Amino acid sequence: MVAVLVAAMLAVQALGSMANLTLAVMAPAAAPDFGIAPSWIGMYSGIMYVGAVVSTLVSGGFVSRWGPIRVSQVSLVASAAGLALLPTGAAWMLVPSALLVGLGYGPMTPASSHLLARRTPQRFMSLIFSVKQTGVPIGYAIAGSLLTVIVVTWDWRTAAWSAAALCVAMAALLQLWREDFDDDRGVRRPFSMSAVTGPLRLVFSPPPLRLLAVASLVFAAMQIGVTAFLVTYLAEGVGLGLVAAGMALTCAQVAAVVGRILWGGLADRLVSPRVMLALLGFGMSLSVWAVTLFTAATPFLVIAAVCAAIGATVIGWNGVFLAETARAAPAGRVGEATGGVLSVTFSGVVLGPPALTLLVSATGGYASGFIILGIGTAIVSVLFLTTSAYRTEKS
Repeated sequence: MVAVLVAAMLAVQALGSMANLTLAVMAPAAAPDFGIAPSWIGMYSGIMYVGAVVSTLVSGGFVSRWGPIRVSQVSLVASAAGLALLPTGAAWMLVPSALLVGLGYGPMTPASSHLLARRTPQRFMSLIFSVKQTGVPIGYAIAGSLLTVIVVTWDWRTAAWSAAALCVAMAALLQLWREDFDDDRGVRRPFSMSAVTGPLRLVFSPPPLRLLAVASLVFAAMQIGVTAFLVTYLAEGVGLGLVAAGMALTCAQVAAVVGRILWGGLADRLVSPRVMLALLGFGMSLSVWAVTLFTAATPFLVIAAVCAAIGATVIGWNGVFLAETARAAPAGRVGEATGGVLSVTFSGVVLGPPALTLLVSATGGYASGFIILGIGTAIVSVLFLTTSAYRTEKS
């Protein structure tokens, strides 16, 4: 049943991630219909993660009451509803669309962490969490390949409807496992402000959780900022066609799948998760700085190789991070701790894309934003290696 559980949660994560990136990969084609510049799609990502922060903070109570499978189903339907607003082409619809997609995405990881922490042996936790988190690059790959092909073959509206339909179909399929995996549901927690602030208080109490939360804010700003702008940057800034830029993004996602599994296995067997996260942070900095050197004369194979390095590091850290969060959480509070940490993570996502949008507008290019993000992840890596309060090691 563990294999079925991991596969189901991987699929949920993949479709949630696809929904997050749908408008970003369609930006060059869709932005004119909305009457905005493609670079301003970064604001959509920022608004989206405002919704994710809110839903993540309260997700622990929902998971306890209705079960992680039911919460995952509702999350997928909310994401689909947000995507279904895009084909209107009305600029004002971007706000409710982004909020709905974000509200749907927020509870997905706390729900899956709740399930996996209950049913995964400690010695395999980094690997299993990393396998599940390959859903993120898989979802990005679906967006970068399938959806861009649909845009070119038909139009961006058809791509948006297709993404929404996939989310609804997966929500229906999850019903097959609801009774088996929601077997601990039914714990009622009255709603109060403490139910909202409790996860944050939990996160900022133990030093390991506190450092993980702060680090994830920076890592997430890097991940979402780069992935949200990569296709547009390659198409507009470097001169690649939309399909070629989408395929470069797909290369990043394929490398991220391999990287997540590899890093998880290494963090279980060879090095501590703390050291692994530090090495990944340094890798993020170097690979993103390399992107700023691209020109119209850069061979596609070089672009694809650097994008693969970005995928393995910028998108490859989450599994090790989430397993380490589960280890650092107090007994029986994995979902709550994960929700609290991710609310900080998503705050970085809220800030990252809009900040990049403003930098692009102010400087006329993407290089300055990528360089600043790389400096941030390098600093976090140094903290992982030098902060004495961090005591959680590999099991």
